[in-house]
Amino acid sequence: MSIDRRKSTTCRVGGISIGGDAPIVVQSMTNTDTADIEATVSQVLELAEAGSELVRITVNNIEAAKAVPEIRERLDRLDCDTPLIGDFHFNGHKLLREVGACGDALAKFRINPGNVGRGKKRDPQFTEMIEVACEKNKAVRIGVNWGSLDQDLLTLLMDENSARREPLDARLVVLETMQQSALRSASRAEEIGLGHDQIILSCKMSGVQDLIAVYRDLAGRCDYPLHLGLTEAGMGSKGIVASTAAMGVLLQQGIGDTIRISLTPEPGASRAREVQVAQEILQSMGLRAFSPVVIACPGCGRTTSTIFQQLAQEIQADIRQRMPEWRERYPGVENMSVAVMGCVVNGPGESKHANIGISLPGSGEKSVAPVYEDGKKTVTLKGDNIAGEFKGLVADYIRSHYSEKHGQ
Repeated sequence: MSIDRRKSTTCRVGGISIGGDAPIVVQSMTNTDTADIEATVSQVLELAEAGSELVRITVNNIEAAKAVPEIRERLDRLDCDTPLIGDFHFNGHKLLREVGACGDALAKFRINPGNVGRGKKRDPQFTEMIEVACEKNKAVRIGVNWGSLDQDLLTLLMDENSARREPLDARLVVLETMQQSALRSASRAEEIGLGHDQIILSCKMSGVQDLIAVYRDLAGRCDYPLHLGLTEAGMGSKGIVASTAAMGVLLQQGIGDTIRISLTPEPGASRAREVQVAQEILQSMGLRAFSPVVIACPGCGRTTSTIFQQLAQEIQADIRQRMPEWRERYPGVENMSVAVMGCVVNGPGESKHANIGISLPGSGEKSVAPVYEDGKKTVTLKGDNIAGEFKGLVADYIRSHYSEKHGQ
């Protein structure tokens, strides 16, 4: 069963298409000091290698703005063409005017209507940023965030609501303010001269039900491409589960053209985890394929041995490590499935349904493990090196079943 996606305008960001019939795009953001060129280049490369198709960087001061062109040049020299997005708040209008090369090096600007300026400053400062985008032919994401919502607009709509005979719940007024902030800003950007097909909208919230509600309404009120993200999702399983719950509902309804999973990384952990989660959500829903799927059972009383757990972990890690090379050399490998099953109850059946699968014996049984390729048993592994032998068989299967590019 396929998902009917919402019809949206196609927006080009660098060499990437967002919206229309284009695949849903995965993006991420660095957490380095952008003025630290070495660290920022290193993290962009890490995120790009993990599969982030767009990478956002903070541009918060003059030093960061001046660093952006050098970051772009270094990435280009390293054959990394991943488009960079500039994240601007408060002083973006000044930075884009004072450092013209910064805007040139970016593929898209992110503007938060709540942080452009208050009162009389808001419109001229927003106008200045949009004028630069027009001059440089850049796309713009108008990104509303409930933590920095336009307070002037919120006050206006709250006052209007208070004057109603039957006022709405304050939560509904906040959701309406989020949407109006995005839509009014987009309309103003078009009045200034930005193309309809150069605008992407987002309305990020940190509550799952709030996020679903605001995007459902927004999707029915415009045809701009929509960037999805549960803001401040949190750390570890909490952040992953909350993001997946929100994204899954919206994506199933065909809403969303680009996504980011805003995880708080564990201390010292890789920023790339959020990219992997985004890919896994899209792949699990059948919307895109990024890497061979490893199907593994959860284990039970018949699997007291840890062999199948270790093997599933090793296979998953090996695939992720080798995918940058395999993606280039073996087109279509991302659609492959690998089964690592722990015992003979469901093991043979699951293994037969995968491209290649192994059914380990479980506890208290003979240490033999049949391997199936495309539904047929090809070999039975025995002994203490079942894991190593199976990893070799997976690599052999990929080499024999997926043609290499350029005759490599």
